[in-house]
Amino acid sequence: MQVLHQLPVVKDKDLIVGIETADDAGVYKISGDTAVITTLDFFPPIVDDAATFGAIAAANALSDVYAMGGTPRLATNIVCFPKKLPMEVLGDIIRGGMDKLKEAGVLLVGGHSVEDSEVKYGLSITGFVHPERIVTNSGARPGDVLILTKPIGVGVVTGAVKAGKLKPSDVEDVFSSMTALNKRASELMVEVGVNACTDITGYGLMGHAMEMARGSGVTLEINSKEVMVFPHALEFVKKRKIRPRTLEENRDFLLKDMVISGRVDEATGLILFDPQTSGGLLISVDPGRSDTLIERMKRDGITPAVVGRVVQSRVGRLICVE
Repeated sequence: MQVLHQLPVVKDKDLIVGIETADDAGVYKISGDTAVITTLDFFPPIVDDAATFGAIAAANALSDVYAMGGTPRLATNIVCFPKKLPMEVLGDIIRGGMDKLKEAGVLLVGGHSVEDSEVKYGLSITGFVHPERIVTNSGARPGDVLILTKPIGVGVVTGAVKAGKLKPSDVEDVFSSMTALNKRASELMVEVGVNACTDITGYGLMGHAMEMARGSGVTLEINSKEVMVFPHALEFVKKRKIRPRTLEENRDFLLKDMVISGRVDEATGLILFDPQTSGGLLISVDPGRSDTLIERMKRDGITPAVVGRVVQSRVGRLICVE
């Protein structure tokens, strides 16, 4: 993210969303009623099961399009794979990804692979949206309610599994969450009408909330007690060897622009920076529409939580955590 801020701003009359607000994907207008959304995401395995890893990677990549209120349609694979591993492993990874693409109604149309010392897999996703119905991360307004659609703590919990402190069977809810598409949550927010949205991934809840606050010119007040956290996450986040390296990097980079109340305990304060994979959507919506959105999400099996509100910008404070 630090590197993105150093890149020159690209201008084009049909480029609707570029890199200026660190949004989830780029958006380019191709006609009066159609804009294309394009995004790319890939990473090393965070789980041992190859097919599950493929499904998580696909759900994670698709989420960028869902966060912008779009409909994903096409995908290409990005693969890094070492010679020393059996090709069956790669086959399982791609099968897991394809199963998730099929669930999303997305066509796999190609890809590219290279030999590498470490497995990495992900996808480039192309989606479509009406140019006047794009949901960006920069439209939050003072008075809005902030809704989060999935728990956080994925990075810490998967780290504990890798360290042998938890068994995969102990955290099936985490795997289920990472493989769950944000498709229906996206459809509902578009139907109800919201002001801003972003998906929560590697920058953690605070990092992506910070992007929303900065892009919108507002301050976000986060009620840490209302943020959903996976079981075991608060227990293990206190153990430095279990924490993902990027958790502390996120915290160190973000703290200068936020304030955390002394009433927030150490573990809760740390988990807010935990990097997520295929996390939920953080939605900023007018309070007059929030109840409808929450009710419809719950009816469809989504578990949203009101985690804060949007207020007028405060000098030097993009996020305030209570």
